[in-house]
Amino acid sequence: MSDRWWFQSDGERVVWEGSPRLSAALPDVVVGSVVCVLALGGAVVVDARLLAGVLLGVGIGGWGVLRVRRTQYLLTTHAVWAKRGVLGRTVRRVRVEKIQNTAFSQSPTGSIFGYGTVSVEVAGGRDLTFRRVDDPKTVQRTLSEHRGRDESAIPGSRDQWRSVLEVVREIRATVASGGETET
Repeated sequence: MSDRWWFQSDGERVVWEGSPRLSAALPDVVVGSVVCVLALGGAVVVDARLLAGVLLGVGIGGWGVLRVRRTQYLLTTHAVWAKRGVLGRTVRRVRVEKIQNTAFSQSPTGSIFGYGTVSVEVAGGRDLTFRRVDDPKTVQRTLSEHRGRDESAIPGSRDQWRSVLEVVREIRATVASGGETET
């Protein structure tokens, strides 16, 4: 079974990929540690059966770390992807044409340590956020640059297409007149 969680269209290439910093799991690890300490204290003072609470504390901390480690973000030339999930997997894809706006924010600690959140406003759908990513300003700038760019756009300038239209009209007039040409 492949671990590839996104599909690639013809000519599509990866522009940026990332994941949340492991520090995003810190609140879960702290809560899990507190539960472990309380369970150990309760086991010593009250009843040894409270030692089972250590499993709960380890589970809380471990779940938080797994949740962060199993989250991935990806920007390609055609879409923005987000994958989340520990036991299951949720993958969300937003085509770049659907992106209306992008922004980034950093907390004071995020500014010091170089991480933040990038928000993507989606036309006709839920917004997408990349939480605790490294260098959010660069990620937001990359998203903004690719938001307006569609590599499958029609080539040529307006003047070139006007001249093509004139030629097609001349051909059409010639065909309509039965192939007779003016001399």
